[in-house]
Amino acid sequence: MSLNLGRYFLAFTIFTYGAASAQTSESGSNPVSNRQNSPYSRYAIGDLRSGTNIAIRGMGSISTATADPFAVNTDNPASYASLVLTTYEAAGEASSHTLRTQSRSYNTGMATLSYVNIGIPISKNLGMALGLRPTSRMYYNVQDSAVGSNAVPGVGNALRIYFGDGSINQAYLGFGGKVKNFSLGFNFGYMFGSMRNTSALVNIDTTQAYNSEVSRYTRVGGLYYNLGAMYQAKLDTHYTLRIGAKFSMSQSLNAERDEYWISYVGLGSISSYDTVNAVLQTKGALVLPMTYGIGAQLLHTNKWTLGVDFSNTSWGDFRNFGKSDSLQANAYRVAVGGEFTPDRSVTARKYFSKVTYRLGFYYGQDYVRLRNTDMNIYAVTAGASLPFRKSPDRIHTALELGSRGSIANGLVKENFVKFTLGVSLNAFGNDRWFVKRKYD
Repeated sequence: MSLNLGRYFLAFTIFTYGAASAQTSESGSNPVSNRQNSPYSRYAIGDLRSGTNIAIRGMGSISTATADPFAVNTDNPASYASLVLTTYEAAGEASSHTLRTQSRSYNTGMATLSYVNIGIPISKNLGMALGLRPTSRMYYNVQDSAVGSNAVPGVGNALRIYFGDGSINQAYLGFGGKVKNFSLGFNFGYMFGSMRNTSALVNIDTTQAYNSEVSRYTRVGGLYYNLGAMYQAKLDTHYTLRIGAKFSMSQSLNAERDEYWISYVGLGSISSYDTVNAVLQTKGALVLPMTYGIGAQLLHTNKWTLGVDFSNTSWGDFRNFGKSDSLQANAYRVAVGGEFTPDRSVTARKYFSKVTYRLGFYYGQDYVRLRNTDMNIYAVTAGASLPFRKSPDRIHTALELGSRGSIANGLVKENFVKFTLGVSLNAFGNDRWFVKRKYD
């Protein structure tokens, strides 16, 4: 693959990533196609999205101690020091969710671009990466009826409608360096996005009724960074132990909010709107919580890897214009997983013996906490990397089947299936950036 083709690849994926992200910010009070309706995305900054490499997702997302010479691990930037070839990556994901309460259930889903990464080895012990990755997405559209004995005083029978949409993404640049068995790295980037939250009260007794709506539009943007470290020790001829750690402090993003209070009268299919109050361009801050993770992996040369990860995020520190939310003080996750390649040798003749197979599992406490109820999240994962012939380039797949939440205390349980497909292209020849040319 030529350097020019690599640049075209980057331009194309950035464009399509932007288009996919813009779709999640579309305004409107009705569901549209490719919008996954998740009631829990109402809280904090929305549903957290994984920008983790697909190969790692297939192992339960044990990313803290993962370092691959032919792939970009953005979760721990210390891994960039292990890159040996310029690497272009892009991936897309599709998901299907079944939301269930004690009395009913419905299905929802979406498909979107997942991430765009470029990894570049600068020297033997120094590497860098840059790209775009998602942070969160928000889309919920929920209705609650207030009729009969539960009718709204002074209004009568009514519908309470709660709607929101938006997304937050991150453009990043990172570096990782190695000294003997130790590696250190950091990502530094810009986090940006917008969110809309709307609450409406609609009278259903008559078509000529006064209704109300409150909408908040929040735009965020600011610098964001995270750190990573790794240690690798050779145990004997065949076995290697790798330990990793990652950390990001509580960080504040600049935020600006517009708020509208609207009253309208429904006249059949026609509505007459009146803005009762508008507060524009209020300055504030979105404070993101501190997070850390530790992990360890045992590797058998060219055969298999087994690992375990633990991560914790202090969501009790989250603030949106100075206000907290219905969040768990400390949300954690434990993951285990591994991969196996039957034959990595260049002389291997059977194609499926060169395929890398992966399995994993994770369990944790979700960051949303409602009605004094802790909500768990867990999933089983599987994946595979399919190699091109005579090349380290690969097609990656990952499948995730899991559950989130509970039907206790009138809450919602989400059962989900996520499928991710991506490609990693490793450059040869003139594409090996920063490598000194040698002449005879």
